[in-house]
Amino acid sequence: MRKISLWLFILVFTVAPARAQDDATQQQIDKLCGQIQDLLAAQDVQNKRMDALEKEIGDLRDKLNQPDASTSASADDLKKLAAQVQEIDKKRQDDNDLILKELEKLGKGGSISTTSHKPPSIADTTTNSTASATGPQKGYDYTIQSGDTLSAIAKAYRAQGIKVTSDQILAANPGLNPKNLIVGKKIFIPQPQ
Repeated sequence: MRKISLWLFILVFTVAPARAQDDATQQQIDKLCGQIQDLLAAQDVQNKRMDALEKEIGDLRDKLNQPDASTSASADDLKKLAAQVQEIDKKRQDDNDLILKELEKLGKGGSISTTSHKPPSIADTTTNSTASATGPQKGYDYTIQSGDTLSAIAKAYRAQGIKVTSDQILAANPGLNPKNLIVGKKIFIPQPQ
């Protein structure tokens, strides 16, 4: 009986640590299972984000491949552009003709004219309703050319019998900067009363 009780005693003491080890192992297994579930959930979230990004990239590619209506020119835009190019080409040709004439004069021993400003004829008289608070004012439209100054423009008009001063031109064109005349801009030349 002694042997049996000894075996029982040994068995009890060996089973208790084994049971404790089984409990610790089970806790570790449960902890690992929880971590695996967390990792799987995080992987699902990442997969969803990647799918959303892939869809967004696909949409952006589709937008890039489609022509944008706001950046394409209409037929009217092209016609206006063609008219502007023709006008510029006409001005370029006129300037070229003027240069050739001046070179011919120079070649013949003549001098180059200092002013090429010719005011429009009386038939080109226009009305500027904003020029005066007392009512519409009669005068002429003039397109600024390269090298123009207000005094040169006024002098050219005076040579044609239209007595106008630089101050009158400035008064008829509010916002005009006499030190920075923009080539191609139209200004109003008032006809003296």
